[in-house]
Amino acid sequence: MFDQILIIIGVTFLVLIAPGPDMVMVVRNTVVSGKSAGYKTALGILAGNLVHITYCVVGIGWVISKSVVAFSILKYAGATYLVYLGISSLRQKNAILNTTPVNKGQPARRWFAEGFINNILNPKGTLFFLGVFTAVITPETSILTTTVLIAIMILMCALFWVALVQTLDTAGVKRIFERSGSLLQRVFGVVLVALGLRVALITR
Repeated sequence: MFDQILIIIGVTFLVLIAPGPDMVMVVRNTVVSGKSAGYKTALGILAGNLVHITYCVVGIGWVISKSVVAFSILKYAGATYLVYLGISSLRQKNAILNTTPVNKGQPARRWFAEGFINNILNPKGTLFFLGVFTAVITPETSILTTTVLIAIMILMCALFWVALVQTLDTAGVKRIFERSGSLLQRVFGVVLVALGLRVALITR
C-alpha cells in the first residue's frame, strides 16, 4: 500500500498544480467575489471529485471513456459551459472586483454550482480518475486500501484549494487585483473561452 500512496500523492499533486478549468474558476471567483466565494467554488469542485470517484468505482467511468458518443457529449457540454462563463466575464468589463466576502444565499449557491458543474463536465477529470482506478486502485485492491487512497486524494485537493484561496486573499495580492479592475475580467474571460476551446479538442 505504501507504493500506492506515493503514486497517488505524486500524481494528484502534479494534476493540482497544472493550470486548468478548476484552478481558473477558483482564482476568478476568489478574486472577483472574495475568500468565501473561493471556498464555496472549491467545495463544489470537491463534490464533483466525489462524483467522478463514485462512477469510477461502479464502472461507469470506463463506459464513458470507451463510448465515443458519451465522451463527446461530456466534452462538448464542458466546452460550452466554459465558453459561456468566459463570455459572461467579458461582458462584465466595467465590474469592480469585490475583495470583501459575500455570504448571501443565491451567490453562495451559484459559486458552489459553478465549481461543481465545471468539474463534472471536465472530461480530463473523468480520464484522470479513470486512470487512477485502472493503474493504481484495481479490483484486487482491498476496501480498506481503496478508502485510504481516496481519502488521501480528497485531502490533498482540499488542502491545495485552501492554500490557493488563502494566498489570493492576502493583503498584497488583493491590492494588485484591486488595481487591475476590469482588465482581470477580460483576462479571465479570454482564458475561460480558450480553455473551453481546448476541452472541445480533447481526444481520448
